[in-house]
Formats: sequence, C-alpha cells, structure tokens
Amino acid sequence: MKRSLFGTLVIFLALANGAGAQALRASFLKSPQSPELGGAATVDRADITAFKQMIPNAGPMRFPQFMFGQRQFVSEWDPAPGEVPDQDGLGPTFNAIACASCHINNGRGFLPADGEDFESVLVRFSVPGDDGHGGPKPLANYGGQFQHRAVDGVQPEGNAHLEWEYFVGYYTDGTPFRARKPKVVFSQLAFGELPADMMVSLRTANPVIGLGLLERVPAETLLDLADPDDSNGDGISGRMNIVWDAKQQRNAPGRFGWKANVPTVELQNAGAALGDMGVTTAINPDDNCPAVQDACLETAALHPPEAQFRPEFFEQLTRYVLLTAVPRQRNADDVKVMQGRSIFYSSGCVQCHMPTLKTGDSEGFPELANQTIHPFTDLLLHDMGEGLEDGRPDYLASGSEWRTPPLWGIGLTETVSAGQQGYLHDGRARTLEEAILWHGGEAKSAQRRFRALSKKDRAVLLSFLKSL
Repeated sequence: MKRSLFGTLVIFLALANGAGAQALRASFLKSPQSPELGGAATVDRADITAFKQMIPNAGPMRFPQFMFGQRQFVSEWDPAPGEVPDQDGLGPTFNAIACASCHINNGRGFLPADGEDFESVLVRFSVPGDDGHGGPKPLANYGGQFQHRAVDGVQPEGNAHLEWEYFVGYYTDGTPFRARKPKVVFSQLAFGELPADMMVSLRTANPVIGLGLLERVPAETLLDLADPDDSNGDGISGRMNIVWDAKQQRNAPGRFGWKANVPTVELQNAGAALGDMGVTTAINPDDNCPAVQDACLETAALHPPEAQFRPEFFEQLTRYVLLTAVPRQRNADDVKVMQGRSIFYSSGCVQCHMPTLKTGDSEGFPELANQTIHPFTDLLLHDMGEGLEDGRPDYLASGSEWRTPPLWGIGLTETVSAGQQGYLHDGRARTLEEAILWHGGEAKSAQRRFRALSKKDRAVLLSFLKSL
C-alpha cells in the first residue's frame, strides 16, 4: 500500500495513543446526554419527513440553497442527451436513477423481496491486491460494483438475487430467536465468469442525517479514541481507517461508509454518483466502464463534456447533505427509556457506540462548529467477528472490521421508510433485536450480556434504541 507522510503519521499516532483513548472515552461517557442529539442542529420532527429537514441554526439564507440541493438529491437522471440537460448523464451502466432511490426519504436502503430487483442495495466486488492507493482492486471484467442496469444499446452486467441461510438460537431464559444471512447469487453474466478469488460484499444505503456534524469531528478526536492494540485489555480495539482522498490527492482519515472508506461527504457523494448512477463529476470524470465492456465505452465516448453533474449543482447537493438535521430523541424522560439507557451503558454497548462527540471548527459552515452531539458512534473500525465478515478488505479495514454505525435516528426507521426495517451492512437484520444478536468479535461480550437479559430488560433496552 502506498501511503503519504500524513497517512503514516496518523497510523503511528493511533498505535501510540492508548492512554489518550481512555481519558477521552471517560470524558465523553461522563458527559450528560441531551435529547438534542445533534446539538443546535437538532429538529423536533418524528414523521416521514424527519430525515429531510434543514438544521434549524443554519438561518433563512441557507434555505433556498438547501431546497435546491434537495432537488438534486431526488431528481431522476436520464441518459444523455436528455430532455433536461442538467440531469442527463445516466449510465452507461448503473444501479439507480437518483440518490433518493437508495436513501428512501433520506433513510436506509432495504433488501428486495423475493423475486424483486435490487433497488436500494448494491454489490461490491474486488480481487486480491489494491488499486494503487491501498483501496480494493476492481475486477478486470466487472469493475468494483455490479451494475445490473444499463441505458439503451448497452448490456447490463447481469442479474443477481438472494438466497438465505437461517439460524436458530436461544436467550439464556430459553426464549428462541431466528436470524438469517444472505448470499448473493449471480446469473446471466454478460462479460465472462467471475474470478475464483473474487470477494463480494452486499451493501445497503446508510441514512443521510447529521453527516456534516460527523465530518467536523476532529481527526485528533478519532486518534484519541482509537486503541488499536487494546492497551487497557477491555477487548475493544477501535482504529481509524486511512483512505485515499481523490480530490486532495493524499491519504486521509476515513469516516463515512460501512468500512469508513471515504473521508468526506463530498467524496461520498461523488463516489455514489459514479458507482450507483454512472454520473461523472469533476472529482470522478471518467465513466465507469471496464476495458472489456465495448458498448459501455462506446456510449461513454458519445457523452458530451457537459453530460456530467454540473459542479455548481453538485456543490449544492453536498451542501444539502451537510446541512441535513438530526431528529430529537423522543420520550427521553420515560421510565422504560431511562432504564434501557442504563442497560445500554452497563452492557458495554457504549464502548463502540460512543454516546457523545464534539465537533471542532467548521470553515464555511459555522453552524456545524463546536457542537456537542450524541451520534452513538466513535467512527472507528471494530472487528465484528466471523458472523458479519464479508472477507473483503477495504484500505486498512479487514474483512471482519466495520465502522461503528451512528444510532441517532434509528428509532424512526419504520416511520421514515413506511414500515420497512433492515439493519447491518447487508440489511439481514429485520429488527434491532436481530441486529444485536449478530454482534460478535469485539462486541461479543455485549451481545452475550444482551442474551442474558430478562425479556423485560431486553424490551426496555429496545425502548431506549427506538427513542433515538
């Protein structure tokens, strides 16, 4: 892996920082938790639009920009040339036609029902090696992401469906539970067989709330929280991912994506535009066409230079994502919620799902600066064990390491998504309870404590999570 001096220094500091981790963790864990989960960037909204609100401290001058960015988020792209020149550039191959196709009401994606196409999920590919910057190495014939759709005149890469493996287990009190694990099955492959050493990872979309706040948590905070060698022997050894920043052309701390493989919201948006919709940007100007896909390359060559995300429109899309608010915690004073919060702490969940973080300075976005927030994440990689392993490394993240996902807003999943639920990186967990049961590796002790709880205590813990 090629690393800049910055990347090497970050890794060295993370390895040497066990004592700092304990001091900062202790400070954050003692910090009072407010129902205002996003600090001043919190909204009191709990309906289907709860994830689509502008942060209230942004001021009225931001609102027109926010709404214009929201229009970019929901607008459906057409192949070029299209009737709307500013929204044509789809493909040649793609998975979705809009950002909102995957992020339903700015919420999470879900696995398809039996027999349905993939709509808000995707499949990542790689083979052993790296892409020259330490990231996953794409397949020569299918690239780094399976594209099951294409514009006219271009052949999709193939079809995919899910098969399931089911598991039965028991709580300590004898109550049974049932969990499931998906397997992606490919068919009608258009460009040859998949390599025998290929690594596959099914992914669902993450909610789009509070990302501007998470981007403003200082890298020094993440370094202080990291304890890669588990210096205190508590079994928790979170560490930073160090990834390639394609805009700055250097390595940087990763904090977004399921494996913390993206450093900024802007790069997350640019990567999704290209990978999911086939729409190029100034950051990613080349179409997503592997060398063996002739029709894809020929169609891409016909795209006029302006058939990409216009920079000024893409800027407003990024502004929209940065300024999307976090919903307020509900029923924070309810007895069951408070009891559940106590169990959440005593079970050790907070060792990774850090309740409190603080943002630092924020050039260009002062409304995001110096906020005390409660995202319930440390933004670090943790080994989650064999059960959740996808076997696909991503920069420094191993196949079993995942970034701790934020929990703010998780209790509104069903509301925002019109009754749907689906959790973990591949959407396998149909309930929050099932998601907890899949926790292994560094989270195994917390999972065992959850399984040992009485039915009543399990219910109050879930009441707390559903209040967030």
